[in-house]
Amino acid sequence: MAVEALARPHDGTVQDLLRMAFRAGYLANTDVALACRAVRHAAEHGLGVPLHVNLLALTIADKPELMAPLYGALREVGRTPADLVVEVGTPYSRAPRRLLVKGIERLRQDGFRIGLDGVGEGDSPLSLLVEVHPDVIKLDREVVEALPADPARFAMVQALQHLCEHTGSLVVAEGVETEPQLAALRRLGVRLAQGNLLASPQRRPKVDATIAAVLSEVNDPEAVTSTMTAPLRRKAGPKVTDFLHPATTLPDSATSEEVRDVLANQPTVSGVVLLDDEGRPRWTVDRNRFLLAVTGPFGHALHAKREAARLADRPKLIGADSSALELLDVVAHANRERTNDDLVVVDDDDRCLGVVRVADVVRGVAEMKVEQAAALSPLTRLPGSDSIAREVDRRILGGELFAVAWLDVDAFKRVNDSAGFAAGDDLIRAIGRALTDGAASFPGVQVGHVGGDDFLVVAGLNEIVPFAAGVLDVPFEAEGRGVTLSLATLICAAGSVTSYREVSRLLAPLKEHAKSLRGTSWVLGRPGSDHVDVLRGGPHLAVS
Repeated sequence: MAVEALARPHDGTVQDLLRMAFRAGYLANTDVALACRAVRHAAEHGLGVPLHVNLLALTIADKPELMAPLYGALREVGRTPADLVVEVGTPYSRAPRRLLVKGIERLRQDGFRIGLDGVGEGDSPLSLLVEVHPDVIKLDREVVEALPADPARFAMVQALQHLCEHTGSLVVAEGVETEPQLAALRRLGVRLAQGNLLASPQRRPKVDATIAAVLSEVNDPEAVTSTMTAPLRRKAGPKVTDFLHPATTLPDSATSEEVRDVLANQPTVSGVVLLDDEGRPRWTVDRNRFLLAVTGPFGHALHAKREAARLADRPKLIGADSSALELLDVVAHANRERTNDDLVVVDDDDRCLGVVRVADVVRGVAEMKVEQAAALSPLTRLPGSDSIAREVDRRILGGELFAVAWLDVDAFKRVNDSAGFAAGDDLIRAIGRALTDGAASFPGVQVGHVGGDDFLVVAGLNEIVPFAAGVLDVPFEAEGRGVTLSLATLICAAGSVTSYREVSRLLAPLKEHAKSLRGTSWVLGRPGSDHVDVLRGGPHLAVS
């Protein structure tokens, strides 16, 4: 996906050099000079992927004119700011906050993408992540190292992922050295990683990485330890940025001969994006259609010296915040001959961020649908406990006020024993349909079938009462025999619970209380309180 370029002094370390520069009053100048050296060295290898370079927060907060050499280095090697991710490094606390934010915004306006380095172990304040909305957040290697065996670190990264979904940032895990580390990151939904497991640092960077050895472990449900909660997933499915590839670009004034040279030298590239001076896509050149035109009879003579835009198409654009399903909708409405064309992903200013290949998205969505289908109950087609766990954890992390309800059938074994298991299955299907139909009227309600006759419901506080009342009002029966239900509800205020596991533990005695009541019952409790409200059901009559 990208290469991070670092300039090293001949003697000592970068830290030693920067400390000497700081004492001499030339810290920012030296820091920028190192970034320029990294840019020039990377250009020697002809890398076609985005480039990451490092700058200290103190440097970015300094005078704007000190950054001029970096712009010059980019012009010298034929790159634009849009090709560069500036990784802002620690310490953050020593840089004046106002000037740092202003400097980051200035770089972004000039086309640079922004990354924040050292998150998790450095002094990066969470409020800075929210304020600057970085494109990339680099998760510190110390966090990654402890991740597989430390539930607290796991929960911390999970919270960071949740924050990044709201800011539009991508998490990159640094220092990935082992397969268990990578497996833990993938369970958390972290899609970008960096470290010796994938490619070790070297003067000529390795740009191919294979991680197939880890995939079987990642896909094994048993690999998720009981001490760790399940990863948070976006309900709308993957975003287009999950499938992003670096774009092969040329100026919109490029000739057909220049495009042909690029395609000849890069046989795996499916097309070229022609950009204007602001980095906005004007045209896309599809490899197959272009080569068919220029290699036919008299094709070279007709087109070689003329603008490639004559053989190009208007780009199919999609925003970086779009989902993969939205991308497929764009493809569905395209001309038939262009359904397999790459889509160009753009930012809010319509600048090119990369391209997405339709085949990758189709495959990704298909895998997502298969995964979702595998998690559904075969009897009710409702999601299982993993889906409910993710939703509960999402609401906990968001500080929401919500309710979790546990519903089951009273004396269900007796139903099976007397009416038969087929009648029992019909009863469970009927309850599942009632829950699904009821949830259709309340967008914040999520229902799950967690096995046997047990169902879980997550809802907002203003939704749980009308939803539950509507379900409990439905008469259920098995082979003509009336059936009663028990419902236990836990009202969770912000900060009152810390995990899905705790919620399930607190629901158990509430459910036992509900089962002790006569008829269809409904009880309600709160974390930290022994008081239970009985909303339905009466006490069992004593027999003398």
